[in-house]
Amino acid sequence: MKDYCRLLKFVKPYKGLLILASICMGGVTLFDGVSLGIIVPLFDRALTNKKIVIPVELPLFLSSLIEKLNDFPPLVILKGIAVVLPILFLLKGVFFFLQNYLMNMAGQAAVREIKNRIYRKFQDLSLDFYSRRRTGELISRITNDVGFVTTAISYGLTDLIYQSMQIILFTCVAFFIYWKLALISFIIFPLILFPVLKIGKTIKKISFEVQKKMADLNSLLTETLQGAYIVKVFTREDYEYKRFDKINTQYYKYTLKSVKRTLLLSPLTEIIGALGAVVILLVAGKEVIAGKLSFGVFCLFLGSLMSMIRPFKKLSNVHSINQQALAASKRIYEILEEVPLIKEKEGAIAIPAFKKSITFSNVWFKYSESDDYVLKEINLKSRKNEIIALVGYSGAGKSTLVSLLPRLYDVQKGRVLIDDIDVKDLEIKSLRNLISVVSQDMVLFNATVRENISYGKENATFEEIAAVAKEAYAYEFIMKFPKKFDTVIGERGFKLSGGQKQRIAIARAILKGSPILILDEATSHLDSKAERLIQEALDNLMKDKTVFVIAHRFSTVQNASKIVVLDQGRIVEVGNHASLLKENKIYNRLYELQFNI
Repeated sequence: MKDYCRLLKFVKPYKGLLILASICMGGVTLFDGVSLGIIVPLFDRALTNKKIVIPVELPLFLSSLIEKLNDFPPLVILKGIAVVLPILFLLKGVFFFLQNYLMNMAGQAAVREIKNRIYRKFQDLSLDFYSRRRTGELISRITNDVGFVTTAISYGLTDLIYQSMQIILFTCVAFFIYWKLALISFIIFPLILFPVLKIGKTIKKISFEVQKKMADLNSLLTETLQGAYIVKVFTREDYEYKRFDKINTQYYKYTLKSVKRTLLLSPLTEIIGALGAVVILLVAGKEVIAGKLSFGVFCLFLGSLMSMIRPFKKLSNVHSINQQALAASKRIYEILEEVPLIKEKEGAIAIPAFKKSITFSNVWFKYSESDDYVLKEINLKSRKNEIIALVGYSGAGKSTLVSLLPRLYDVQKGRVLIDDIDVKDLEIKSLRNLISVVSQDMVLFNATVRENISYGKENATFEEIAAVAKEAYAYEFIMKFPKKFDTVIGERGFKLSGGQKQRIAIARAILKGSPILILDEATSHLDSKAERLIQEALDNLMKDKTVFVIAHRFSTVQNASKIVVLDQGRIVEVGNHASLLKENKIYNRLYELQFNI
């Protein structure tokens, strides 16, 4: 029940629509009861010209109504029914349309809100979260899992309310006409509920496995589609197909298990209901033969009981749908309740400009509690407009170090300071506005060249975009595209060469115009000519910026104000190019390896 209440929280903002829908469901239920009630005058008066007989004492208004009906000629009653019946079904149809439309409106609005909340949460979560989760699994949360919740809200909740109203109405009619017989029949209903609850519990467990396999499928699809180039050049198509087929077969088996159990509910409830109907027919039939119960009233009684079979069947399906939705809801709440490690503290300071220095003070960092420290005892200071080059073997901690500056991760010990203010005390947005990044992992979007360059400056003019494209030496190749700056570059810039992607990324960083610049292997995908041109543009750009350069190419770092050499997470050398070459340590060895000296 607790889990279901959490699921219903999604529709709480739309309770007004739910109330209106419920009123319309009440109208439909009422018209269902009136339509069924017409059986009595139709069978007892219009078709057989017999008296209506009910074996209970009736309220005054009902007994008066039955007396009048018993006095009316059969043809008059038949004509009256012919007029009333179409009107009843017309009104019922209007209410039925309104109930479903309003419930779908509330359900779809709730689902839209769920998707928005999940996506907003994705944006708010720290990078550490994405290192622990697969992309396909996260996509499955917002597509497959939300789909189960959609069904539960738009259809399951409708049937839960409407079919419950139907059961209440027909139960009241049955007990009103012949309470002793109704009581006997209701002993049978717990026999229906037992398999419903038992099978529903199993369906919930299976649904959780189904959703996990769907997440695995999405994850595999994302990996192989994004890595299509590698799959092709390594001729691993058959291997990837076998991986997909294995997971897909598991998904198929779990889905069949769920379907089998869901389908079992319907015949089970029908069989138990039919057995109950046989018992009632035998007992009540004797009353009709003895004249203690008119045929029309008997038909109304039996019709009321039989009318409850369909709602019970629907509710059994609702139970199945809800069990699937509860499993999905649990997975959705796992995301919504995830606490980001990087939080903005209350009363955080807005920093409008960078004035003097950046300091790493006794910094220790590791990615998780179970990991070893990636950075150890880092002490480093950079003054405004200095160029700091970070050099070292792969895995030395260079990229990790610069990722601490915009608070993509937080240190476990020590502090990172900008103008003597701990970055943890700053507003995250204002901190990151001070920093532009060009990384070795060039992330471009499936949008136009113009939109990719202006990503960091929303209202940039075309003149500004064109100017930075020229500075990044991208203007010339952009103008050769069929639609120039309005050319869509494909997912992750698929239509561009490595050097072109890098120059678009550099243009984007230049346009942002931040006073602090991080270049993480920014020229790694350029040929010698393009690298020289870009380096000239970057040299001009660096004159008024504080720059952290990570590069394996020594041509990129030779003119740095300070070169910092890292090894196994520690700073082991600091100096300029000439002084570090003389020391004959790690920097010297790296230099010799690159130039084969």
